[in-house]
Amino acid sequence: MLEDITGEEIKRKFKSNKKLRITTFVIGAIVILVLGYFLYRQFVWSPSNEKSKDVYWQALNYAAIDSTDMALDDLKSYAKKYDGKVGGEVSQFVYARQLMAKGEFKKAQTELKDVDLEDTYAKILAIGLQGDCQSELKKYEDAANTYMEAADMLENDLTTPMYLLKAGMCAEEIKNFEKAAEVYERIKDDFPQYASQKQVEKYLARASSKKTSK
Repeated sequence: MLEDITGEEIKRKFKSNKKLRITTFVIGAIVILVLGYFLYRQFVWSPSNEKSKDVYWQALNYAAIDSTDMALDDLKSYAKKYDGKVGGEVSQFVYARQLMAKGEFKKAQTELKDVDLEDTYAKILAIGLQGDCQSELKKYEDAANTYMEAADMLENDLTTPMYLLKAGMCAEEIKNFEKAAEVYERIKDDFPQYASQKQVEKYLARASSKKTSK
């Protein structure tokens, strides 16, 4: 028999891991950006991007050492000066992440909306981070929709189930148990390994029970 999971337990798990959640996104973002733009730097960067190269790596360095206070002013300046260039867009991405680390989620969301990166996975992470900002601001319906957008942008085993799970948890926060059950079912069917690791069947059982009792 599946172990029951209460609403308070879901809220506790969802809200108590802010630092871990942000750290996970930051690490993923850095890896993806470095890999995604390595070939971009080598082969297709136009001369107009030349001056933003150093800025790009400086932004990643700030994120890697998590020097939040030191980074904010410089990153904001880089993002403005090199807007539209790779270095400027990466700086704005990292600037938004630094704002999140300081708990300034509304400002971070605004910055993330303006980030324009070519790499698809980087785009997904930027959207997913917007969902994190909305959930931290307790705008759970908006967050659920944003997570679904991130999940469906490019279906894959890494980001899709992760954002589906977050979407389901936000749906439960607003008592949309039908939607939550639908999302959990999709994870179970399409991403069984992830579902097993995260014990998604517990969430599905609870959401289904709540759905039928409404």
